[in-house]
Amino acid sequence: MNKSTLQKIHNLIKPYIHRTPVLTSKLLNDICEAEVFFKCENFQKMGAFKMRGGVNAILNLTEEQKSKGVVTHSSGNFAQALSLAAKTLNVKAYIVMPKNAPQVKKDAVKAYGGVIIECDSSTKARETEAARIQKEKGVTFIHPSNQDHVIYGQGTAAIELLEDYHDLEYIFTPVGGGGLLAGTILAANHFSNGCKVIAGEPKEVDDAYRSLISGNIEKNETSNTIADGLRTHLGDRNFPIIKEHVEKIIRVEEDDIIKAMKLIWERMKIIVEPSAAVAFAAVLKEKTDIKNKKIGVILSGGNVDLSNLSFK
Repeated sequence: MNKSTLQKIHNLIKPYIHRTPVLTSKLLNDICEAEVFFKCENFQKMGAFKMRGGVNAILNLTEEQKSKGVVTHSSGNFAQALSLAAKTLNVKAYIVMPKNAPQVKKDAVKAYGGVIIECDSSTKARETEAARIQKEKGVTFIHPSNQDHVIYGQGTAAIELLEDYHDLEYIFTPVGGGGLLAGTILAANHFSNGCKVIAGEPKEVDDAYRSLISGNIEKNETSNTIADGLRTHLGDRNFPIIKEHVEKIIRVEEDDIIKAMKLIWERMKIIVEPSAAVAFAAVLKEKTDIKNKKIGVILSGGNVDLSNLSFK
C-alpha cells in the first residue's frame, strides 16, 4: 500500500463521509502536560469512524455483488456503518448482532435499513451466523476490521488529522478488532514525518497486547469491559501491520476508561462512548513519556446508551 493509493481511497469516499473536526482543550493539555488534538469521529455519519471503512468496502464491490447485498457481524458501530453505507449506495445489508449489544445501536441499525439477525455474544457465534447468511443469501461478507478495504477506509481519519496537523509526534487510537489501528499506522507511515502510533486497550480484553508479546493472534476468554466496541480480536490482515509498526499497546483499567470519558464529557462538552475514551485513557497513563509532545487522539465514536451510562 502506497501514499497515492491511500489518497485515492480518501478522495473516493469523501462524498459519503464527514470531514470531522479536530478539537483542543487547554485544561486537558495542562492535565496531560502535552498538546493534544482530538480527531472527533464521534461527529462522523452514524457516530463513528467505521462509516469510512464501510463505505470504502461497498464502493469496491462489483455491480453483481452490490445487487445481492452484504453481511457483517458487529456489536454496534460497524453494524450501523455498513447499514448506512449500504442504504446510501442502494445495497441490502444483513447485520448479525449479539443479543447483548446496546439497544441504542440496534435501533440505529434498524433506522438505517439493516436487517438484524441476533446471536449469542461469542465471536464464534457471530462468525457462524454470518457464514450461514452468506451461504443462504449469496451475499458478500464484509469483516468489521479484518478486510483490506475496511482497513484502508479507517485510515482516512488519520490522513485528515495529519493534513491538519502535520507535525504530530504520536497518534493514539483504541484497539479492538485492529482495523482503525492498522489503518492509522498506514496513514502515519505515508503522511507524516515519523509520527508514531500507540494504542490503548482495556486490560479486561487485552488480546492485542498479548498478541504483540507472543507474535500470534491471541483471543480473550471474557468480554468484561464497558468498552463494548473493543471486545473483538485482531485478524490476519491487520495483525501483521500492527505487529511490525505499532509503537506500543497500553492497557488501561475500567476505572481509567470511566475517568477519561468523564473528562471529555465535562471539559470538552462532547459525547464519546467508552471505546473512544480508551485512547485518551492511554494518553493519561503515558503522560510522563509524552510530556511536551504534540499528540493526536482519535475519538472513535459517540454512540452511547444513555439508559446505561458508565458513570453517574
